[in-house]
Amino acid sequence: MADLVTLTIDGRTVKAAPGTLVIDAAKQNGIEIPSFCYYEGLSLQAACRMCLVEIEKAPKLMVGCTTPVAEGMVVRTDSPAVRTARKMTLEFLLTNHPLDCPVCDKGGECELQDMVFRYGAGESRFAEMKHHVDEKQWSPVVFYDGPRCILCYRCVRVCNEGMGVGALGITNRGVTAEIAPNKGDHLECDECGACIDICPVGALTSGTYRYKTRPWEMEYDATICGHCSNGCKTTLGVRNGQIIRANNRDKSGVNGEFLCIKGRYGFDFVHSEERLQSPLKRVGDKFEEISWAEALATVAGKFKAIKERGGKFGVIGSNQTTNEENFYLRKFVREGLGAPNIDHRRTGDVGALLQALGGKQGALATVGDLYLTKAALVIGSDLSQQHPLLAYQLRANKRHHNAHLYVVAPGAVREDQYAFKSVRAAAGGELAALEGLRDSLKAEADLTILFGDSLQGEAVGKLVAFADSLGIPVKYVPLVDYSNSRGAFDMGVGPAEGGLDYNGIVSATDLDAVWVVGENPLKDKALGSTGAFVVVQDLFLTETAKRADIVLPSASAYEKNGTVTSVTGEVQKLKSGAKVMGAKPDLEIIGLIGKEMGLNLGLIWKSDKVFEEIRKTVKGYDLPLPILTTGGAAQASAAEVMSSEQRAASIQSSRDTLFTSGTLGRYSKMLQSVMESPGGLYRG
Repeated sequence: MADLVTLTIDGRTVKAAPGTLVIDAAKQNGIEIPSFCYYEGLSLQAACRMCLVEIEKAPKLMVGCTTPVAEGMVVRTDSPAVRTARKMTLEFLLTNHPLDCPVCDKGGECELQDMVFRYGAGESRFAEMKHHVDEKQWSPVVFYDGPRCILCYRCVRVCNEGMGVGALGITNRGVTAEIAPNKGDHLECDECGACIDICPVGALTSGTYRYKTRPWEMEYDATICGHCSNGCKTTLGVRNGQIIRANNRDKSGVNGEFLCIKGRYGFDFVHSEERLQSPLKRVGDKFEEISWAEALATVAGKFKAIKERGGKFGVIGSNQTTNEENFYLRKFVREGLGAPNIDHRRTGDVGALLQALGGKQGALATVGDLYLTKAALVIGSDLSQQHPLLAYQLRANKRHHNAHLYVVAPGAVREDQYAFKSVRAAAGGELAALEGLRDSLKAEADLTILFGDSLQGEAVGKLVAFADSLGIPVKYVPLVDYSNSRGAFDMGVGPAEGGLDYNGIVSATDLDAVWVVGENPLKDKALGSTGAFVVVQDLFLTETAKRADIVLPSASAYEKNGTVTSVTGEVQKLKSGAKVMGAKPDLEIIGLIGKEMGLNLGLIWKSDKVFEEIRKTVKGYDLPLPILTTGGAAQASAAEVMSSEQRAASIQSSRDTLFTSGTLGRYSKMLQSVMESPGGLYRG
């Protein structure tokens, strides 16, 4: 490592690495240099001139965001000359900026507002009429108010560099310059809202948050996104029990401030008019609302009677319920009902990878590893659509560290744009295609492999053997679909020896009871056991719920506490924020059914108590509580390896895009409203 540079900032002697920008060196030492256009991780713009500083022996004030530190440099960040320059910069920015803070959505968290309070003049010297253009709506998500824009170009850069989309640009010049979509008068993009959150003023505003509330009127609950498996932290702004907005501006969580459209706007399913808020009982061809007491008594009575006569149960768990709920459900079914037939929908072959690795430690990559790996290989996945955070990490790695990306996919993907090598291969032909990349991969310092459901069973073992033959350090990410797909596997929601798997439970003709917790297996299939007593726990009256005898309304991920495990095995805590009358967490529902049956499972159905049991009994989950409790993520080591019979269960990704998310996506008006919905994979 090169010797550190010694310099003086505001009278303090500090050290920084060669090449460090003055603005960063100051920040590292607790000294703020204000800026609008500068943004960590994005290319330098030097457009706003708010970060001007005084440097000894320099003939003029210098721009702190593009000036690197130098040995012996003396910097003053708050001298009279600097304060005067910042005051004049703000006065210039306000020549056309409307003074509509009382109605602007950014009021209370506006960087321009803060800087004007700190440095600005009390009155303006400009008497001319402000230049005005009408507000524009670019999509259901994004609105643009041109006069508020200070042309910092953050939005343009985050869309182009961070998201890899390039949907925004600049039109006109001078006072008439505006940010504009690159495709006519509308956006065709990921609709992620990153441009809105990164905007320092109220030029870009959200279609879900506009004119609804103020920042200080909301409570903030940091939880994990309830959609895909990437495990992004999302901070819910909640007012009177209703979610008003979501973002992650404090950069907590494995995702930093990144969120896709699902994490930032896909929360509206929680307050859908179609949410179930009362238990339902089938009466003939219709449902009648009943009390929770009657519903629980009916289910418990039926289950108890079927168990006592030796009847057969089939239970399907969910990859969107918490670890605690999955663990308790498995315990309930195996010990309480004595049933071997339990499974969940599997969307990636985690089991085959763990078997092939044979207990090797440190072989599973984290989200952070994707930003630092020297090379990555993506097999059988449209990563930007199916796993947007993982794709974001690899794009950032390419920009900042020039990592080499290799792609093996059946069609065009966004990663082709910056891949070192990209190969087309139909499903089943991926391993053969890898041989053509062998020499290039062997030359890499290390490698992270991400693979989808097209590789499963023996093919996963062959992939690991191929990677071992390269002679370099290799880590893996077995891709799965939903918010707790990995957790459902780790908690053992799979059949006991001789038990039926997911498809077997659906197609079996001799089951006496079918219990479905947070899944919709009958969306495109018929239940084989036509005479079975069917109980469904869900948020909505899905195709499966419509077949049920008893429907129990359950709470979403945003309404309960617990933990979930991301695609990379990183465990994080959920925190309840929203409130929906009538719904109960699945853990409580399962516990109450057990109580009505008189079962003693030796475990209280409280999330923290169940997690204590998980830490004691589930391999790899003895995780440090302080990290989880304070909102951090801890990676679970490999779970117990399932038997070959259990691993042979059917595995298929749902092929969700950025704008679809299984059942939840169907009930999100925002996801359904964007023109890109439903979209498709492998379109580049």
